[in-house]
Amino acid sequence: MSLRQAVAAPFRARGRERIAESEFVVALSLDRDWFSPDQAKRLLDVAVSEGLLIREDGDLVVAFDADDESIPDDFRPDESIIQRRSTFQRLLDALVDSGEAKQEAVAGINALQSDLGLTIEAAAVLYAHRRGVDVSDHAARARAEL
Repeated sequence: MSLRQAVAAPFRARGRERIAESEFVVALSLDRDWFSPDQAKRLLDVAVSEGLLIREDGDLVVAFDADDESIPDDFRPDESIIQRRSTFQRLLDALVDSGEAKQEAVAGINALQSDLGLTIEAAAVLYAHRRGVDVSDHAARARAEL
């Protein structure tokens, strides 16, 4: 997922799990020239909302092992990663990342929603569960949004 790669890059470059917010913005905008400073700030906010970064005392702490993310030399993230995703989009992405075909997953989720009278998020959680895909973090978020 390119969001994880973009978030990991500043931490990997500095060899730390904690950096200042300003360092993060500079790394993505000036050092790598991937985003404008405003876009880098937006990416920071998206990464925090996705649980990839934690704000702590004015610093950012990466919430996953940044060293585990492969960042090819020619990698350049798409601007679409700076958009917030809905809980349903996150659930669908988790299913696709697990190997499900997107079209098949959407059809299955829609069928569950229609058959059981569920919200789209609840249907996606049930669909994922039936396929053995752990989406417990997204399920908790879906419950919190009710």
